[in-house]
Amino acid sequence: MDMDLLIAPIIIFMIVVAPIWLILHYRSKRQVSQGLTEEEFTQLNELIGKADKMALRIETLEAILDSEAPQWRNRDERI
Repeated sequence: MDMDLLIAPIIIFMIVVAPIWLILHYRSKRQVSQGLTEEEFTQLNELIGKADKMALRIETLEAILDSEAPQWRNRDERI
């Protein structure tokens, strides 16, 4: 009797859910294997440039703080 209750959900799963699942799985696999698109590559390079500029700004700010307030790194963080 318990087996009869499981047959309908299993059939529905095999007919509806499993094919959609397989199609989406292999579509995403293909997209991953193709690598970056030209637009994504351009965006990545722009982000790298922005990250480099940000790193330089942080270094400059730390240098200014080191000269004006040498103990700024050792202060307690009370916010």
